[in-house]
Amino acid sequence: MQFKVTHHCPSSGARCGEITTLHGSFETPVFMPVGTQGSVKALSPEDLERTGVRILLANTYHLYLRPGHRLIERLGGLHRFMNWKGAILTDSGGFQVYSLSNLRKISEQGVTFQSHLDGSTHFIGPREAMDIQKALGSDVIMAFDECAPFPADHDYVRNSVRLTSQWARTCLECHESGAQALFGIVQGGVYPDLREQSARELASLGFDGYALGGLSVGEDRETRQRIVEGTVPFLPAEKPRYLMGVGKPEDILDGVTAGIDMFDCVLPTRNARNGALFTTQGPLSIKNACYAEDDRPVDEHCSCYTCTHFSRAYLRHLFMAKELLAYRLNTIHNLHYYAGLMSEIRQAIKEDRFTDFRRSFLEPPER
Repeated sequence: MQFKVTHHCPSSGARCGEITTLHGSFETPVFMPVGTQGSVKALSPEDLERTGVRILLANTYHLYLRPGHRLIERLGGLHRFMNWKGAILTDSGGFQVYSLSNLRKISEQGVTFQSHLDGSTHFIGPREAMDIQKALGSDVIMAFDECAPFPADHDYVRNSVRLTSQWARTCLECHESGAQALFGIVQGGVYPDLREQSARELASLGFDGYALGGLSVGEDRETRQRIVEGTVPFLPAEKPRYLMGVGKPEDILDGVTAGIDMFDCVLPTRNARNGALFTTQGPLSIKNACYAEDDRPVDEHCSCYTCTHFSRAYLRHLFMAKELLAYRLNTIHNLHYYAGLMSEIRQAIKEDRFTDFRRSFLEPPER
C-alpha cells in the first residue's frame, strides 16, 4: 500500500490524499461501506461500483465463524470469493469480541469467547487475527486490540491500552510485509493521557497506518471530537488515519476537520433497510404516509439509479409491502449520497474552502 497527501486545508487539519493498493487506488477522505459477511447487504458488487465505492470493509470475526477463513483461502481469497475487484479492509475482530462482553474472557494472550451462532468456544489473539486476515487476503488488515467499554474507569482503560500495545507488537512480529498493509489501533477511551500514550506507543512501532478505535460506543459528539483532535497530532502525518465506526455526516465532517482520512459505519446501509434515507434537504423516512402519492424522486438533486427511475410513492409501497427490492433501492441511494458527500468534501479541500463547506452543511440556510 502507498499513501500520499495531495492537499492540505489552510484553515483546518483537513487533507486530501490517495491510497494505492493491489486492487486499485482511491482518494481520501473516503467512506467505506460495511460488508460484514463478505457482502454489503442487498447490493451486488456491480451496484457498489456504480455508486462509486472503491474500498469496503469486511468482518474478520464473522468470516472466521462462517464460512471459515480456510475455506475462503482455498477458494482464492475474499476478493475472488465475493467477486469484488476493489480494495478490502478487514477489521481485527476486536470490536466484535468487545460487543460479546457476556460471552468472552480476556487474558494476556487474547480472548476466549462463545460463538453467537452456536455457542461453541473459540480463541482469537493477535497471532490468530493475523492468520485469519492473511487467509482472507484483504488489502488492509488491522492489529488485534482490546476495545474498552464506555463508560470505563481509568484503571481498566489503562490496562486496555497496555494489552493493545502488547498485542500490536505481536501482530507486527507475525505480519509478513508485502501485499497487505497493517494498521495499528489507538485505544484509550475518553482519557486524553491514555490516548496520547497509546498513540505514541503505536507510532513508535511503524505501522502502515493508524486507526482510532473505541469511539462511537456511547460518548457524546463533543467528547468524541475532543479525543480525536487531541490524538491525531501524535500520529505520523505521512500515514493514513482511520476513525473506526463513525458515520453520521456531521461526525465525518468533524473527523475530516481533525485530519482523518478514512471512515466506516453501518449507518447508511442499516438506515436504508429501515426506510431512513439521506437527502440534500435532510433525512427522509420513506414509510411516512405523506409519501403514498408523492411522484417525486427521493432527492430531486440526486443522480443515483433509484432517484432517476422511481418515485417516493413506489419506494414507500415497496417498503410497506416488505418487498426485497426496497432494501436494494434504498441502499443504492444512501451509498450514492455518501459517495457524493465525500466527493464534495474532497473538492472543497482542494479548493481551500472546506471550512466554509462544513459550516454551510452543518448550518444550512432556512428553506
